[in-house]
This record gives sequence, C-alpha cells and structure tokens, in this order.
Amino acid sequence: MTAGRNPKRLALALAASALVAMAVFLSIPLRLDMAGFLPQGHNAATQFLLREVRGGVAASLITVGIEGAPDTELARISRQMQATLSQDPRFLLVLNGSFSLDDSPKMRDLLFEHRYQMAPDAAVRDFSPQALTKGFEQVWDGLQSSAEPVVAAFALRDPTGAFWNVMRGLQPDVHARLQQGVWFASDTHRALMLLRTQAAGMDLAAQRLAQDAVRAAFAKAGPGNARLLLSGPAVFAVQSAHDMRHDIEMMSVISTLLVVAVLYWRFRSLWVLAAIGVPFLLSLSIAMVVVRLLFGYVHGIAFGFGMTMLGVSLDYPVLLIGHRDRGEGPQATLRRIGPSLRLAVTTAILGLTGMVLCGLPGLVQLGVFSAVGLLSAACVTLFLMPSLIVAADLAPSVSGPSAPLARAELFRRWRWVCLAPVVGAIAVLVWRPLVAEKDLTALSPISASARSLDMALRRELGAPDSAHVIVVHAPSAQAVLEREEALAPVFAKLVQQKTLVGVEDAVHILPSVQQQHINVQALPDAATLAARVAQQQAGLPFKQDAFDLFVADVAKARTLPAVTPPDLAGTPLAMALAPLLFERPDGWWGMILPGAVSDFPAVQAALAGQPDLMALDLNHEINALTAHHTALTLKWTAVGSVLAFLVLVFGLRDVRRLARVVCTVGATLLVLLAFLALRGAPVSLVHIVSLQFVLGIGLDYALFFARPQLDAAERARTIRTLLTCNVMTVLAFGLLGFCHTALLREIGVTVACGAFLFMLFSFILAGQYAPSAATDGT
Repeated sequence: MTAGRNPKRLALALAASALVAMAVFLSIPLRLDMAGFLPQGHNAATQFLLREVRGGVAASLITVGIEGAPDTELARISRQMQATLSQDPRFLLVLNGSFSLDDSPKMRDLLFEHRYQMAPDAAVRDFSPQALTKGFEQVWDGLQSSAEPVVAAFALRDPTGAFWNVMRGLQPDVHARLQQGVWFASDTHRALMLLRTQAAGMDLAAQRLAQDAVRAAFAKAGPGNARLLLSGPAVFAVQSAHDMRHDIEMMSVISTLLVVAVLYWRFRSLWVLAAIGVPFLLSLSIAMVVVRLLFGYVHGIAFGFGMTMLGVSLDYPVLLIGHRDRGEGPQATLRRIGPSLRLAVTTAILGLTGMVLCGLPGLVQLGVFSAVGLLSAACVTLFLMPSLIVAADLAPSVSGPSAPLARAELFRRWRWVCLAPVVGAIAVLVWRPLVAEKDLTALSPISASARSLDMALRRELGAPDSAHVIVVHAPSAQAVLEREEALAPVFAKLVQQKTLVGVEDAVHILPSVQQQHINVQALPDAATLAARVAQQQAGLPFKQDAFDLFVADVAKARTLPAVTPPDLAGTPLAMALAPLLFERPDGWWGMILPGAVSDFPAVQAALAGQPDLMALDLNHEINALTAHHTALTLKWTAVGSVLAFLVLVFGLRDVRRLARVVCTVGATLLVLLAFLALRGAPVSLVHIVSLQFVLGIGLDYALFFARPQLDAAERARTIRTLLTCNVMTVLAFGLLGFCHTALLREIGVTVACGAFLFMLFSFILAGQYAPSAATDGT
C-alpha cells in the first residue's frame, strides 16, 4: 500500500453493502413458477383463459406414457402403478383404462339408485306394455347366458337398462385402445395413464413430491428396460422451476467469476474489485426491494436478469475509476466524464420504456428491476464512490497514451467502410424480411420437444380439441347446467351439419335438477306400474315377485331428491366433473369442449347472441393477446426512443456529435436486425425489448467516444475503459445464451451481439478522429 492511501472507508462500505445485500436476499424469496410471468388478459376471454392456466383443474393433470417394453410388460407396469398411486392421497384421480364398478361402491350405488333421474335416454323410462315385454325378454335371455350373475344382480331391478344407459353416457371418449385391460396408444406401443393431483398445478413443492411418487411407483413396478414419460402443466411447472434455479445458480457463479477476472486483469487491484462491488451490491438490493414493494414478489427470471446487470451496472464505477489519474481529487474526474455519464444513465433508463410499459408482468418486472438497478448504481457512483475511490487512491494500473491504440484510431479515416455492412444489412432485410412472432409460447420456458410430447400424449388419450372451447357463465351450478341443456339442440344441429362431431360438457355427467325432475315425472305410480308388470310378466318363466324390487325402485325414484355436485364428492364422477363445472369468485363456469371442429366460425355464428357465453378460438385469442402487448411495446418503445433523442439533443448541443451518435445507433440496429433475420426465428416481444435495452447500453459507448477529450492519454483511457465495460457486458449477457429458460436465452443472445456491434460502430463512427482541447461541456 502506497503512502497516503487509506482504504478503510472503502472496506467498511463494502462490508455494509454486503450486509444489506445478505439481509435483502434472505428476506425476499424468489418466485419460480411461470404463472407470475403471465399477463392478466386484455378482455373477458383472455382473462378467463389465463386465470384457468394459473389455477384451473387442468393445471393439476399429469399425462403418463410407458414405453420401451413388450405390451404385456407395459400393461403389467400400468396396472401396478395404478394400484400403488390409487392408495396415495396426493392423487385425486388415477386412470389407466382399467375400471370395475367394485372400485367405487359409492358411485355404483349412487348411480344405480338415481338411474331413472340421470339416464340420458328417455326410452329407459318408457314402461309401456310393449317396452316392458321387450325388457323382460332381454332379461330372460341374459339369465340364460354366461352373464347370469350380473343380470341377476342388476337386470331384475332394471329391466329397461337405465343403469347401463347411465354408465355408457359416462364412458370417457378416448382414442386409446383398451388392451389387456389398460389404455394403449392407438398407433404406438405405449401404455397411457391420466393422473390428477390433490395439489394445485402451481404448488411447486407439492407437485414435485407428487411427480416423485409417480417415478417411485414406476420403479417399484420393476420396469426393466421400460421408460416413463411424464407431461402436462404441472410437470412443465416443476421442470421450468428446476431449469430456472439452475440458470440462476449458474449465472450467479460464472458471471461473478468472469467479471471479477476481467476487472482484475484491467486494474490489477483487489481494492478496485471491492470498490466496484459496493454499487453492484447496493443496486441489486435496492432493485429487489423496489420490485418486491411494487409487485409483491421477485421472480427468478427478474433476479437472473439482474445478475447479468453485473456486466452493465458495473459500467458506471468502472468508467469513474478507469478515467481517474492517481492523486486526482474527488471531483476532477467527474468534471470530465460526469455530463456524459449522466446522459448515458438517462438514455439507458429511457431505453427500458418499452419493457416497463409492455403490459406483460414478467417483462415489466425485468424492466423495473433493470431501471432501478441502473439508476441506483449511477447514484452510488456519482455521490458515494468519488470520496471512497480518492481515499483509497484507486486508478488503472496501465494509463497514459498508447501507440497501439493510437494506430487503431487511424481506422476512423475509413469510416465510409461502415457503409458496407449497413448496405449488406439492408439487403438481408429486403431478402429475408423480419417476421413477427404471434405466439406467446415464444416466452415459454417449455422446450419444443416437451410440447410435442404433451401434444402426442393428449392426442393418444383422446383429449378434446384444445384449440376451441365454449364457456358458459352463470350465478349458480344449476343455472350453468340448465344453460348447457338449452344449448343441446344447437349442438345437435351442428353435428347434423358435420360442423363438429359432438361436445363434452357437464350435463353429460350430471343433468340439472330441473331435468332430473322432468325425468322422474315420466315414471308411472307404483300401482299402475305393478299392474303393467303383472300383465306383461304373464306367460314368461319368472317368479311372481321377480320384479317387485323394480317396482319399488321406480316408486322410490319418484320421491328421491335430485343429485347435485356435492353428492358426487369422493367418487370418480367428481373428478370428471371438476374441469367442466367449477366455481370462481365471480360465479360458476361451465366448459364445453367441442370435438373435431371443421368450421369454428359456423359454431360461433350458431351461438351468437347467447348471453353469458363465449365461444373461444384459443389460437385467435392468444394471437390477439400477443398483438395487444406487441402494440403496447412498440408504442412505448417509440415514445422512449423519441424521449432519448430529445435528451441527446438537449445534452449534446452539438450537431456533429449528435450526428455521429445517431449514425452509430442506426448502423448498429440495422446490422443487429439483419443478424436476427438470418437466424430465421420470428421476432417476438423479447427481441423488441432486448433491442431497446441494447440501445440503452450502446449509447454509453457512443456518448463516451463522442465526447470531447483533452489529449491522447484521455482518449486511451476511454478506449481501455469502454473495452472493459464491453467485455463484461458481452460475457454477462452471452452467458444467458446457455440458459434453459428461452426468454433469458433470447435476451442474452440479442443483447450480447448488440453490445459487441455497438462497441465496434461507436469506436469507428462516434469516436473523434482529430484530438480536441475542449472539455466535456457543462
């Protein structure tokens, strides 16, 4: 340590900053589920859809595939897994195609007792002489067959087959083939299962345990070479959280090591690292606190993005230390670079306008986190760091003029050469115009292969067309069921027109109370029915009292209360009904899922004018939502760009400097857009906000190169310092390119490439060719 150097204040500041950061990190947990990244929706349709994505029943479904072994072995594994998981309280529903009425005695007894209320076919309530004669003959034929035990148990009490009519109506419409008692995909050697968990889909801890239980049940079954496939919203949520945590840990460690290595190589001083750590720790802590106060939580992606700010928010203290000469007073350096630094901070924050105001909560949080972090780092650099740096007498280890850098500056003679990449970029954009991304899955952390597997499993299980849904809203469950029953003639006409092949709705499982009352009103009284039975039974080989229980059941059915959703609790029917009929804070909702729709506009036209009903084309609604937020982003990006330009005009007050900066920005953005076009990927909201972030970062370089500099030594300091800043930014954001999370990956690639291009064009176009004796204006 040289004489006069006193780093104690710096050490205390670093310790205090570390304590603040530790307290903040320990007290503010990170949220890792993707529900926190979804928007609220811009209309009733998208609000409903996104709410159900976050917490609907569908979010707790897990689809299972078992493959890689002979079918006999796959069936055995499926049955054993079903037996194991059915005993696990973490699962409400475990389906694999194997079902016996004895598996759910409560459901069997409930449906048998209320069969005349719930049977969809009116013919089973026809007790005319002709219908009874036909029914009795079928019962006698059944008693002579191998099914005699079943006939004796049910048919004598139900000669018209009401119970079996109810059961047939409840059979799931699956495309899977039933083989060896379990579901198999129709076109592959893959056994299938469908699970529903007790926990909500976004309860990541509980979902992780449930999925571990599935894997444990698979291992317990002795799978040999068989493979287990899991998919569904809950699986995606857990995997996304795992990938996100991995990304955060990777970025935290590797970006710190990279930046520390770059800074030590540049300054050769651990005290410089300590000094730069103060604004970073404080800015990261302040950003987390502000985001927590504004949003109620800090998302893992926002924190991960904040960690990459290690290469950006550090620019400000690096610029301060990098431009200082040893022995220089606390304000001397700021007088030279202060105006450019303030201008750079202002334009960088304005560069985040599109992100902050795009309307997507996840991107808004990223923008706020970044803006607060940059502003905090700048304030600490401008108001706290000068005295600490001077007290420790920190400055670059290498300073003064540099012959190699002076020779590099000679390239500015050929600034016109930059026209070549610009013209090439324009040609690329004409040849391969940018295509806008219209799908919000561009923001999804789910890989294309995982989405493909999910679609395959859903198709094999025969899940209804997920692209279309009809939603009924009413104040009560019964009102929803009545509305769905009233729509039955409309759907029947659409089926007749071959517009669709059918629908799946709640009334196929549970008729409304009103319909159940209508059904039992068709039943004759006990005396009338007894007389008809005695008359039609004559001449048939039945005992005289063979159908007494049938008469008693019909008489009882006339007085039974209607079945309502609470009566189904604890049965598989409750699980089947839950996705189709559910209560939310704003009332009850019914989901009607059309099958094999050939002309959805015709469906919408047939349902037009129906109150409290939405016929939704999910692809259209998602595209509309994407277009809405893209328009918001572009609008505020334009506003931010105009404001940044006005700030430059006011701050620079020099037409030539302004022209050099604007040319740098234009050349960089054109070449970067051409790079994105050559990648072939559609340009999404992520790219738009990344471009604006690039603009904010790159203006730092252009402004510092364009500022009037005293001499060759000052120009050399600027080049060295900006190279240091650029290397940190490119490394920090380039690291994001290796993330599992698609959103962070796209931001990383775009910003890293943009920062490199900005450095290159700023050096050539914005930098001074001839030395200037001017100072950096006031």
